[in-house]
Amino acid sequence: MLKCLLIAIVCGVALLIVADAQEGPKSSVVLIIRHAEDPPDGHGLSPSGKERAKAYINYFQNFTVDGKRREPEAVVVAADSKQSHRPRLTVEPFAKAAKLSIDSRFANKQPADLAAELRANYQRKVILVCWHHGQIPALLHALGAAPETLLPNGKWPKTVYDWVIMVSFDQNGRVIPERTRRIDEHLLQGDS
Repeated sequence: MLKCLLIAIVCGVALLIVADAQEGPKSSVVLIIRHAEDPPDGHGLSPSGKERAKAYINYFQNFTVDGKRREPEAVVVAADSKQSHRPRLTVEPFAKAAKLSIDSRFANKQPADLAAELRANYQRKVILVCWHHGQIPALLHALGAAPETLLPNGKWPKTVYDWVIMVSFDQNGRVIPERTRRIDEHLLQGDS
């Protein structure tokens, strides 16, 4: 009887783990960045934030990892809010230069909805996502990536603006661990 109970518990836990497992868009790469630097007040970008946004034009038009071009083919951002337009403003120069539209249908606190949209409609693409730092761990989790393996203590630090999180997915939408990593941009003076 104890053996049957133990087997039932193990099977139940396994089912919960599988049910909680998330997937991403099949055969895709998602590049996640935090919006550029905040101004002292307002919903726009600081001067260094504007500089970063402009620098993203060349950076993402020539984005290469392990000798393979990964130029974004789609751009998704957290929707503008009363407090912030920064995600859109951060990638707008790149999107205009690359002639890409910006999908801004999802609010900052809708990372699960964004992940579902990426799974449904963004397969076989390189997708640039610009979001607010506090919700990036939830977005990573919703895509099936482990935030604690990509971010210190599983959180995006408040003062860090210069990382790209690259999450690669196989043909079944599962994360490819060896092709998923945090990348230091080295874009502006003072970047890590």
